[in-house]
Amino acid sequence: RCGAVRCGAVRCMRGAARAGAFVTRAAAAVRGRGRGGRARARRSSGAMARDDAPSVLVPMAHGSEEMEVVIIADVLRRAGARVTIASVEDDGLVCSCSRGVKIVADASLAEASASTYDCVVLPGGMPGAKRLADDARVMAIVEAQLQSERGITAAMCASPGVILAPRGWLNGVASTAHPAFVKDLPSDASAQGRVVVDGRVITSRGPGTAIEFALALVEALFGKDKAMEVAGPMVLPPREKAALVANEWTLES
Repeated sequence: RCGAVRCGAVRCMRGAARAGAFVTRAAAAVRGRGRGGRARARRSSGAMARDDAPSVLVPMAHGSEEMEVVIIADVLRRAGARVTIASVEDDGLVCSCSRGVKIVADASLAEASASTYDCVVLPGGMPGAKRLADDARVMAIVEAQLQSERGITAAMCASPGVILAPRGWLNGVASTAHPAFVKDLPSDASAQGRVVVDGRVITSRGPGTAIEFALALVEALFGKDKAMEVAGPMVLPPREKAALVANEWTLES
């Protein structure tokens, strides 16, 4: 015996040959297969998700809203989605967010963009939203997502007004944004909604609506039952009974 502690069915490796075989298999798993393998490997290290689970890209920059980035990724991972937080910055994976909180991305955008995604989510925060808007790679990804037949495009806080609206991507689409950026939307008809869903475009207002926003994404990707399942253990406060605006989403509706 090698003297290593054993726990349940987990036993220490015996012999160099078995250890070598284990390392070989692990390396093969990390490399992944086919297009986007490297991005998949990074995702799997951050969440227990099936290989065929819906995939989500969350671009992040210096100045992104940290609560939104974390809540979006956390809630979607609770549902079982394969979430990749991708830094658009050239100085590494660590982004200093809007309140100075530092978040380590799962991958660089260069790595993550090798894959396609079921959902692309744009967090808000300033100047993070502006940095995302100024990144041609992010804009190409979002445009392709909007043009796809099945992909979901989501944005919250400043991003609907700073990223989507100026490019005409919200024309004719019910949407909302942070109160400071409602003026940039093509229409304010649904601006008071906490989460607004119009087809494959989902928008929301700010850090205080981030959990609802993320649950709307869970519902869009997995269905209502999964959204209810994920919401239960989080002990969300009951929603105040109030009239809903056009296209407003609620977990109960």
